[in-house]
Amino acid sequence: MSKDVYVLGGYQTDFARNWTKEKKHFLAMMREAVLGGLERTGIEPSEIEVAHVGNFAAELYCMQGHLGAFFVEIDPAFSGIPTGRHEAACASGSIALLAASAEIEAGRYDLACVVGIEQMKTVNAAKGGDFLGTAAWYDREAKGIDFPFPKLFGKLGDEYDKRYGLKDEYLAGISTVNYANAKHNPNAQTRTWYMNKGHALCRNEHNAEVGGRIRIADCSQVTDGAAAIFVASADYAKKWAARRGVGLDDIPRIKGWGHHTARLRFVDKVAESKDDEYVLPHVRSTITDAWERAGIADVAGIDAIETHDCFTTSEYMAIDHFGITKPGESWKAVDEGWIELGGKHPINPSGGLIGAGHPVGCTGVRQVLDAHHQVKDSAGDLQVKGAKNVQTLNIGGSGTTSVSFIVGV
Repeated sequence: MSKDVYVLGGYQTDFARNWTKEKKHFLAMMREAVLGGLERTGIEPSEIEVAHVGNFAAELYCMQGHLGAFFVEIDPAFSGIPTGRHEAACASGSIALLAASAEIEAGRYDLACVVGIEQMKTVNAAKGGDFLGTAAWYDREAKGIDFPFPKLFGKLGDEYDKRYGLKDEYLAGISTVNYANAKHNPNAQTRTWYMNKGHALCRNEHNAEVGGRIRIADCSQVTDGAAAIFVASADYAKKWAARRGVGLDDIPRIKGWGHHTARLRFVDKVAESKDDEYVLPHVRSTITDAWERAGIADVAGIDAIETHDCFTTSEYMAIDHFGITKPGESWKAVDEGWIELGGKHPINPSGGLIGAGHPVGCTGVRQVLDAHHQVKDSAGDLQVKGAKNVQTLNIGGSGTTSVSFIVGV
């Protein structure tokens, strides 16, 4: 029995929408993502055998738990199917996908739906920042602190500065690339926003400090959004491909994956890595595990990357952890234009979390959906020419839970 897990496609909502202002429950968002995905893939609701929902904090933002059960409300055909909700902070969507793919590999089911979802615009920025603090060790790192996560990822930049040196101009360059890519993404939250490197570099009220070296331009967005994807066994994928008049070899699949969990507090992560060339070695291992499982030697075998740029410092970290540069030399990739859409190592063609948006529980699913579009040559203006292998990196907490997938044909 083949253990390949195929990605058949899916659907993403428009991340610029504010579902609270529209007076819509998050179920409407989930329904749009799932029904939209069914329509685009030609899958019938009755074919879905199991569903997994990735979500971070609906109990806080929406006063609602038990999100797996809401999947059953989408279509009468779903009544009675097994469902579950998965939480790992900003990596919740990837954890849901890991669970679904493991069930496919085990032969339990042949077709699964994975939904990532978060409705975040139900509260003001200060309250939302406090909610996000629960992705850290709340009592020790976030309680009573305004906007704790920008401060934590500011410390990541500080650690790079301490070990290797870090200039603000390189963080501004990362922000500029993500905003530029987002302008070509019809679902990106910032597609109509203004941004250039000069604005990202300014140090005034137009780009205010949020936490330490982190400014507004360095931050991912507060976003309402959902994405749904369908993953399948080789047996189902072969039948599905025949219905659509294509070969099984044309269907993207998950070639490799990695998953590690580090200490929860950022200070403990840094203490553990003090003698390591990588600031977050467990993130590095997540990336290299995915390569090993995919039979890929290094980043030269990856055509594009969708990484977790919750802040510019997390993308700066990702650049050297992917091996695009030597540790501490991520600035070279920014300076030389390697990470731009037409560069030698394109990062976040979608615009990433900074440009496209970051509905927390959705991001890991959205990344894999974008990777699917890339290797199918269906990414439109975001397309990386000739992309055959695309890697994701989804991070929960301050580098705590990291998950990576390689999607390819």
